[in-house]
Amino acid sequence: MLRLTYIVSVSHTLKKMKFHALALSFSSVLCYLLAFSLFPHSSYSALESFVYAGCTQFQYNDGSTYESNLNSVLASIANSASLCNFNNFKISLPGSTESDIVYGLYQCRGDLASSDCHNCVTYAVSRLGKICYDTSGGTLQLEGCFVKYDNISFLGAVDKTVVLKKCGQSSGYDSDFLTRRDAVQAYLTGAGQYFRVGGSGKVQGMAQCVQDLSMGQCQDCLSEAIQQLKNECGSSSWGDMFLAKCYARYSVRGFSSDGGRQFRRRGWWFMICGFIVSLIFGMLD
Repeated sequence: MLRLTYIVSVSHTLKKMKFHALALSFSSVLCYLLAFSLFPHSSYSALESFVYAGCTQFQYNDGSTYESNLNSVLASIANSASLCNFNNFKISLPGSTESDIVYGLYQCRGDLASSDCHNCVTYAVSRLGKICYDTSGGTLQLEGCFVKYDNISFLGAVDKTVVLKKCGQSSGYDSDFLTRRDAVQAYLTGAGQYFRVGGSGKVQGMAQCVQDLSMGQCQDCLSEAIQQLKNECGSSSWGDMFLAKCYARYSVRGFSSDGGRQFRRRGWWFMICGFIVSLIFGMLD
C-alpha cells in the first residue's frame, strides 16, 4: 500500500556518478529566540557543512522497483521540507514486494526558518544520491539537517549507537567553566523538547532528537548522549556526541569540529572527515 504525504516532481533528477568504490575506501517561540540569541545566524554554507555520512553495503539494480520507490521518497523529502522541519515516509509503489519498500525521513535543526530548512534538505538529498550511489540505505548529517533512507524500517526505533564523537582541547581545571558546562548539560537533559538550547556565561549547548521518537524515547536518547559527552570529553572546551537518533553538543565559543575518521558498523560505512568529503563533493560537481 502506498503511504505518501506529499508527491511532487522535482525539476532536477539526482545525478548518478560511479564513485561507490571511492566512498568505501575511506516547541516554541521561546526556544527559537533563545537559539537565535545564543548562536550567530548561520549562512547557507555553514548549514550545509558536512558532519557525517553512512551507506549500506547492499546495492539495488538500476531501473528496479526499489529505485522507483527511492526516487519517490527522496522527491517527497525535498518537497516536504518547504512545509515543515520534519517528516517521514514509507513508500511502496504498485508492483512492489516487501523488499522494495523504502523508508525515509528528514529533520532540520529546530531553530531554522522554513526556507533554510528546505535549502539544506534539498542540498542533502542531492549529495546523498552521490555519496550513496546505488546503495539500499544512506544517511547524511549536515550542520543544518539530517536525511536518511533504508529498505529496513527504522522509523520510531530507538538507536543509541555512537556514530560520531569529537572533543576539543582540554580547558584545564577551570572551575567556572566546569560549573557552567555541567549546568548547561543538566538543562539539556531535562528540557523536555525535541530541540533544546541553553547557555550559561561563555558556555553554550544544543541537543536534538529525531522526531520519529516518542518524547520518552527522546529523553532516554539524550540522557545517553550527554552522559557519553561527559565521559568522553571531560574538561574539553567543546564536544560533539552524535548518536544514531539524537545528538548533544557544547562549546565555549560556538560549535567547531576539526579532523575526523571513518568506521564501519552493522553493514554500514561511515565517513567522518570534512576535508575528505568536501574534496569528494568538489570532484562530483
